[in-house]
Amino acid sequence: MALKLKVSNLAGEKSAAAITESIHLLEPQAKVNVDVNSKIVTVESKASEESIKQLIVAAGYTIEGY
Repeated sequence: MALKLKVSNLAGEKSAAAITESIHLLEPQAKVNVDVNSKIVTVESKASEESIKQLIVAAGYTIEGY
């Protein structure tokens, strides 16, 4: 199941790379897609939704509704 999150302060490819790298540290096989224009991060991972959200927040980003 894919997890879709709106990251309100996502700005550019550096942000996308930072989020992707953070998730891959937890689970290297995770599929991560970051749409910079819509600020949507889609993750297919065996890790829990909460773990993914915590990684994104720890990297300095804000998830809408979290």
